[in-house]
Amino acid sequence: MKRIFFTGSILLLICFSLLGQESQLSPQRQWPGYRGYLAGGSIDNVNLPESWDISNSENVLWKIGIPGLALSSPIIWDNRLFVTTAVSQADTSGLRTGIYGDGAPVDDRSQHDFRVYCIDKYSGDILWEKKAYSGVPEVRRHPKATHANCTPATDGRFVIAFFASEGLYCYDMEGNLRWSRSLGKLDAGAFNAEWAEWEFASSPFIYKNSVIVQCDVRGASFLASFNIETGEEQWRKKRDEYPVWSTPNIYTENGRDMIVVNGYKHRGAYDFNTGEEIWKMSGGGDVPIPTPVIGDGMIFFNSAHGKFSPIMAVKTDAKGDITLKEGESSGEYVAWSIPRGGSYMHTMMLYRGLLYNMKWNGQLSCYDPVTGEEIYSEKIGKAESFIASPVAADGNIYIISDQGIVYTVLAGRSFEILRENSLGGISMVVPAITDNIIFFRTQDQLIAISKVTR
Repeated sequence: MKRIFFTGSILLLICFSLLGQESQLSPQRQWPGYRGYLAGGSIDNVNLPESWDISNSENVLWKIGIPGLALSSPIIWDNRLFVTTAVSQADTSGLRTGIYGDGAPVDDRSQHDFRVYCIDKYSGDILWEKKAYSGVPEVRRHPKATHANCTPATDGRFVIAFFASEGLYCYDMEGNLRWSRSLGKLDAGAFNAEWAEWEFASSPFIYKNSVIVQCDVRGASFLASFNIETGEEQWRKKRDEYPVWSTPNIYTENGRDMIVVNGYKHRGAYDFNTGEEIWKMSGGGDVPIPTPVIGDGMIFFNSAHGKFSPIMAVKTDAKGDITLKEGESSGEYVAWSIPRGGSYMHTMMLYRGLLYNMKWNGQLSCYDPVTGEEIYSEKIGKAESFIASPVAADGNIYIISDQGIVYTVLAGRSFEILRENSLGGISMVVPAITDNIIFFRTQDQLIAISKVTR
């Protein structure tokens, strides 16, 4: 792993280091899993630079080479950053970009090393590296996917790395393996084409003392809860569902914690402690990928594959079967829905009182989250494709094209692209944000962007 450190002000680095040693930030100020705290995708008062230039190291704190291929996002707890990867002994095909429908899997049967890295977020130094598993992957990957799609998760005590068919692993913060579990073969390929092996991408979710995994696959789909300290399975619920790449989320209603999942045949919520089903509904895109987003007393869903592409706002007090009848756009527990306009890949973002939805082709739409009214819908980029879900900080929305162009869009009711910055390489990964730094992952590098003085 090659590391390049760009020396700026010594005082700046010392301040960063002291901040990391002294601060024990609240979970809301960490970036503990996919899209940060509760998958919200935003954090304010972080003081990020407006622009950067990778080629001449402008506002680049450091960058390191990451071996292998991964679409897992970096996560952060205090001064530690964690990433996962899968390193092949033979596959050099890389990631294919663009908008296309060809889903033929990459024909690679080589051995892979599945690795977890812990990195000092201020210096880029590797604090520890662990090989979780080595072997030939059980399932082949989509040309736009990898064998390390699942973003890890942490609660500041443990780090959970999920490599799908290759296992679920729990490490302490010093890199000691606490437990591991095999969940069997998890094939989340196309439900209607056996040849279409696409790997798996639902990330683990940590809440209180439990690890939650949503495993909607070809075969026996399930939602499960594990004790984070011991790995003991606390409950498992079978799901009648097509393969899904969505990560679960959690919300609390009247003091009751509930796990919420996206789906096509069975979208809904389960009791966090017991796995009891609370509510369900069906319909929408038949390969759901976006994660549910919670706020304003509602859960926002979107999906787009097959005939349908809805956006839906479900009330948090929902119960029972709330599936809408044909022609309905709202109901007792569905505040509003839009039949077409959802995204195939992107998780929506609720930020500063507005709901944002990004599409694969660069179409960004902004909605009133209470009424569903469309405020604007504008195109970003030209012939680019977009896979990574957007994030936001301090009134700026960061949208990354597959080609590694970061578009900074002004948050608010008026559409405005403030600037464009290049990452210098393919990027299909949600970035991570912490005080003073935003971390981007390209196909082969991890880059820390910060206000560096010289």
